[in-house]
Amino acid sequence: MCGIAGFIDFSKKASLPVLKDMTDALLHRGPDDGGYEVYEHPNAVIGLGQRRLSILDLSSGGHQPMHFKQYTMIFNGEVYNFKEIRHELEQQGYHFTSTSDTEVLIKGYDCWKEKVVDRCIGMFAFVIYDKEEQQVIFCRDRAGVKPLYYYWHNDVLLFASELKSFSRFPSFEKKIDVNSVSLFLQYSYIPAPYTVFEHTHKLKPGHFMHLSLVNKALTTAEYWSVLEAYRQPLTNMYEGDIIRHTKELMESAYRYRMVADVPVGVFLSGGYDSSSVAAILQASSGNRLKTFTIGYKEAQFDESKEARRIAQHLGTDHTEWIVGPEDAREILEHLPEIYDEPFADNSTVPTTLVSKLAAKQVKVVLSADGGDELFAGYNKFNQSLQYTERFPKTIQGVVSKVMGIVDPAYIPYFNKQYNFASRYEKMKLIWASGKSQQALKYISQYITESEAANYLGGAKSAYKTNFDMNGELNNINDPLNRLLSVDYKTFLVDNNLVKVDRATMSVGIEGREPMLDHRLVEFLAKVPAHVKVKNKTNKYILKEIVHQYIPKTLMDRPKRPFIAPLTHWFKDELKDQMEYYLSPAKLQQTGIFDPSHIEVLKQNYFNGGKVSHQKLWNILVFQLWYSRWMEQL
Repeated sequence: MCGIAGFIDFSKKASLPVLKDMTDALLHRGPDDGGYEVYEHPNAVIGLGQRRLSILDLSSGGHQPMHFKQYTMIFNGEVYNFKEIRHELEQQGYHFTSTSDTEVLIKGYDCWKEKVVDRCIGMFAFVIYDKEEQQVIFCRDRAGVKPLYYYWHNDVLLFASELKSFSRFPSFEKKIDVNSVSLFLQYSYIPAPYTVFEHTHKLKPGHFMHLSLVNKALTTAEYWSVLEAYRQPLTNMYEGDIIRHTKELMESAYRYRMVADVPVGVFLSGGYDSSSVAAILQASSGNRLKTFTIGYKEAQFDESKEARRIAQHLGTDHTEWIVGPEDAREILEHLPEIYDEPFADNSTVPTTLVSKLAAKQVKVVLSADGGDELFAGYNKFNQSLQYTERFPKTIQGVVSKVMGIVDPAYIPYFNKQYNFASRYEKMKLIWASGKSQQALKYISQYITESEAANYLGGAKSAYKTNFDMNGELNNINDPLNRLLSVDYKTFLVDNNLVKVDRATMSVGIEGREPMLDHRLVEFLAKVPAHVKVKNKTNKYILKEIVHQYIPKTLMDRPKRPFIAPLTHWFKDELKDQMEYYLSPAKLQQTGIFDPSHIEVLKQNYFNGGKVSHQKLWNILVFQLWYSRWMEQL
């Protein structure tokens, strides 16, 4: 696990000190070693930098940039099955001088070129400079576990694992993309390929990108798509066989994520996803697995007791930390540094705290993201189908038009209910579309597009995101699977994976995602809805597997989100921060908000109105980010 950064500068002004500065901005991602190399091409100066967190081959044999023949590589991530790939390469005459997966990857690229990724089980973002072909190749793993950003403007291409590296490059232009800010306010994250800055992008998961050093042509190509997995025919396997095969794939995927030359642990929230990881790994281990949990003093948010009971049943070496608002206050100050793009999932607070806890004992930790997408865990999937399939499309259209005439503020009783105006707007839009994937889009929004326009002082251009896929979803094999594929390409990659990557890397540990093994994803994509959701039970397959290890009585309880109790803290211990950063003067200073609309929202919230705290949290997070990255630099 590492951080990578660099440049291809056709103006030929960049230098080694600039590269070192860009790369060392990622010191937290790789405190164990650093490598920096600059190459002169007739048309450009090329810089490749890497900060290393030593997980496999702790010796200098894994130092980067790594060279082989005409190739130079920097690599962030892990190829878990590197030993099998290495054996295959040895049979073809390749020799190895280290035990690192980086050497396997660069020699695998020499042997199979881009097809090498088809053999890889893992998470990765890598860059290869091919001197003979005069091109630079970029790649991001199938699921997007590892990040890769790039900036392409004025004959300069910058790339890095995190945006903060770009601020160290002299000619980088920090121009806020207000259209991306609108997306952020709506979803609490910025969907790929967009970022908060103009001319700056996220390389999409499952993609290669090529930059020609001859003619400056920049092209991208997809090598793996979750949509293609969901286009495959549904399996005709019996339910019992589906469960058995799923369990076998989970066992293989989870074991691979234990490959390391350093201590490994597991985040254990007490839910089915993380419990499956802990249960399967503990059952096959001769040692006590280390598990980590965050709890809260506020009982309605606290799952630490349930996690503790599960850990005791499994026999893991369990550590927990009960946190309060004072811990959150400390973390809030660091969030803009950790998440250097506006990012407002409020589980960043517990995820960062549990990472901090785990870092005291391990260097690798397994998370369990993807369980809700793969096994159909979120209620929003059920709601999206129900809202759009309950009655005919013509009736939905008529109701939507009537709703467009009626102002929700004048509807008695309902106008006093929690977040009613936003929910009313969403239902109007859902029934106007009549499509379940559009229902998922609107349900996923914390702030509607029209509300975002009000807060930003006017409507912005609406960027198309993966929520807006249309024809791409026509051949998906099942209505429920259509929604799972959309969530996989939106909320999972740009929210959950960003959250875990930055939180773990901020304290110098590696986060791994065993549920996102592509073999498991591809198989479950072929499983029909009636097996994933059975007798109104979401995650039926996963629950059946977990109950083989943990009694149902320990597991069956209402699902709680892994979030911080901000709605309480903002009205008490953290109110002063809310008041300061959302004051009209501070909002005016930012220059992109309409303070009057936000002031009404804030006062309504503090006066006990039925307002979603997430709306204020999104705006607060942006203000904190702006203070760190626009005012201080």
